[in-house]
Amino acid sequence: MSELNASRLIAKFASQLDQRHLTDDLSHQVGRAIIDTVGVGVAGRHEPASLIGMKYARSLPSQEVARAWGERHRLSLHACVLYNGIAAHVLDFDDVNSPLRGHPSIALLPPLLALGEANDLTVSRVAAAYVVGFEVMVRIARAMVQDHYAKGWHATTTLGTIGAAIACSNLLGLTEDQTVNCIGLAVAQAAGTRGNFGTMAKSFQTGQCGVAGMTAALLAQFGMTASDEALDGEQGFTRLYGEYERLDECLAGLESSPHELLNSGIEIKKYPMCYAAHRSLDGILSLVREHRFEAQQVRAIHVTSNYRALVPLIHSRPTTGLEAKFSMEYAMAAAVVDRRMSLASFTDEAVMRPEIQSFLSKVTKAECAGPQTPRWNELTVELVNGQSIRKKITTLHGSMQHPLSDQELKIKWDDCMSFGGFADQGDAFFETALTHSDRTVRELMVLLPCESIQQAV
Repeated sequence: MSELNASRLIAKFASQLDQRHLTDDLSHQVGRAIIDTVGVGVAGRHEPASLIGMKYARSLPSQEVARAWGERHRLSLHACVLYNGIAAHVLDFDDVNSPLRGHPSIALLPPLLALGEANDLTVSRVAAAYVVGFEVMVRIARAMVQDHYAKGWHATTTLGTIGAAIACSNLLGLTEDQTVNCIGLAVAQAAGTRGNFGTMAKSFQTGQCGVAGMTAALLAQFGMTASDEALDGEQGFTRLYGEYERLDECLAGLESSPHELLNSGIEIKKYPMCYAAHRSLDGILSLVREHRFEAQQVRAIHVTSNYRALVPLIHSRPTTGLEAKFSMEYAMAAAVVDRRMSLASFTDEAVMRPEIQSFLSKVTKAECAGPQTPRWNELTVELVNGQSIRKKITTLHGSMQHPLSDQELKIKWDDCMSFGGFADQGDAFFETALTHSDRTVRELMVLLPCESIQQAV
């Protein structure tokens, strides 16, 4: 067992790693994360939650130091991080990490890019800080996230607050002692419930976790202190939010092997809804193409999965686009009726179509007892003619085992730009973010298409 507690171990790591440790592979992965997160943020800029977020942001006193993605105006740090975090998560199309059971980049990139722009830092500097925050967040998740998530915590925002704080502490060059304080100040703010899934509050939670992480780092930089046992002490995070898990094992070798970004990595979503439905979406769309059945020919669809795989899918009879993003029933219905799944699938009008609402009752889902990994989904489609079709899906397009190529990421980027009102724009941002080299964040953000959005909700 290390003589250092978890906060000290993390602080030692976070205060030492910088852009000199970036490999080409790590740099490329962060570039993909920037493209995906910013692109989805631009796509989400007209959503009601984003418009409300912008109205709030514009109501605050502004130093105009950082860009709201896709928006012509600059905002204060607080307002910028909150707005970008809301807009880039409201479509539930941003990247995922499986051990985290959540979305890493939405916690890390809004504060890192805002601080990088405000302080005129290079994208490579931001990338190094991203690697630090990602590593810590995922390692802690490996120790405690299963029970933590099952209890109802929104791991993206609870663990994301800690990850964002660590990343920002690295970006700001905090000392080891300051970073320990930063962790304690992050724990003081960590929050978010899965009970808000399917509402605007879910994307607010992601925006707020970035604000909280950045605030923790800035307060620590200015001299505010916190307990060094806030993470794993007797009254610490792991005891209150988990099962008092020890973090020694998950943090072993942290200083010498920050490899989570290349191992578990970012999983770029192919479909704009909860990741828990993606295997079944891959499967049902494959069956529709192969067997060419129509919606009226389907009597029932049964979805089974490994234990706890379906936990986030809490809306069986969705009536709004936000609820539908957390509905296996809607995923199956829309895939069969429309024979595709796109950003346009999640308007309230699309969800309330009579042919969709009548199909929802045909879909059932269940988890099987047994291990939580490896993950799998199995579909059984029963047709009215008595035929039964089965398919088991173990791999997932977009996962680290089957990632989207850079070309497929470009297709998603173009779709996001078009959905956000910038058709046939954004190529320069895409190419620069993917390579970035020694460009500054300010130079990168100048390349992002922008316009003023309406403030009415």
